[in-house]
Amino acid sequence: MDLFGSVKNFLKPSRASIDNFAFKLTYKFTFVLLIASSVLVTARQYFGDPIDCISRDNIPPALLDTYCWVHTTFSIPDAWNKVVGEEVPYPGVDKYTEGETRKYHAYYQWVWFVLFFMSILFYVPRYFWKSMEGNRIKNLIQNLDLPTLTAAEKEKNRKVVVDYLLNYHHQHNSYFCFRAVAEAMNFATSVGLIFLVDRFLGGEFTSYGLEVLNFSEWDNQALRYDPMVRVFPRMTKCTFHAYGSSGDVQRHDAMCILPINIINEKIFIVLWFWMIALCIITGLALIYRALTYFYPSVRYFMTQNVAQHTDKARLAKVLSKCNAGDWLIFHSLCNNIDPLNFRDIINDLAARLDEKGSLWCKGPAVTEC
Repeated sequence: MDLFGSVKNFLKPSRASIDNFAFKLTYKFTFVLLIASSVLVTARQYFGDPIDCISRDNIPPALLDTYCWVHTTFSIPDAWNKVVGEEVPYPGVDKYTEGETRKYHAYYQWVWFVLFFMSILFYVPRYFWKSMEGNRIKNLIQNLDLPTLTAAEKEKNRKVVVDYLLNYHHQHNSYFCFRAVAEAMNFATSVGLIFLVDRFLGGEFTSYGLEVLNFSEWDNQALRYDPMVRVFPRMTKCTFHAYGSSGDVQRHDAMCILPINIINEKIFIVLWFWMIALCIITGLALIYRALTYFYPSVRYFMTQNVAQHTDKARLAKVLSKCNAGDWLIFHSLCNNIDPLNFRDIINDLAARLDEKGSLWCKGPAVTEC
């Protein structure tokens, strides 16, 4: 809890909710997950040194660890399928001969940074939407989220909201567009980061989760077939060159244990499933946003489903002349204020509209009726 104490406060709900569940998954839960993972990777006081190298030569261990961490380690792909304990000490760890292919592992130096960078990218759509939204819903709430207001306070605050809705009818098209753009950014970020991480891990990430699932179903599991070990090896090799006592350059082969990869492999398997789910959820959110734009019946159904205390006929009457932007304001208010206060707002709007003889005036001002 000390480690994640600075992150958990981010999950606290805000007073004015301007997002749906899919949006919150990206900027809130995913952001916290990535920040927490980045902190976890750098918390060596809990998991020990990230690398420990072994050499039979007279080389200071601390020097060898630092060198191999900075200059990367490697494994031998041709030794991946050799028998552990007989031919090789570990999958991919073998004596190097000229002409063999080496696979270098430098990603572990950058895992924390990549996770942090991903968290920033997931927060960008939220920052964009919050900037464009401009606290509009927060200002429109007018304390109507509190059921304990006096009758006089309720009537006064409702009048402010109703006047705004009448005066700014059909003036919220940009509000809806900004919301749609932000949700499209969420989907693009979810899909794009899958390919970014795949590039970062050398093309292993897109099929990583499926390979782990297939491996878990094997009856006779062997270490050399574990896809997590192949992507995040726990033991690699490192070559250190130094001058010998005669002044000749000597090559020292060392085996390096990477305890940090036990954390990395778990983080990225969780991220694989989480980001696949995010792609599906944010894609469905985009389809939902398109339906609310093109089909007024969908807008009415969604608001009526939340506004249980509101008269259906009056709600349908008010929403029948709303465009997508006006409806988004109504729906956001419905999600933020007390249900009984929202019912009274709809009743006031219906009554004001009846007085004018039409559902809404043409133009931004009520006085033009």
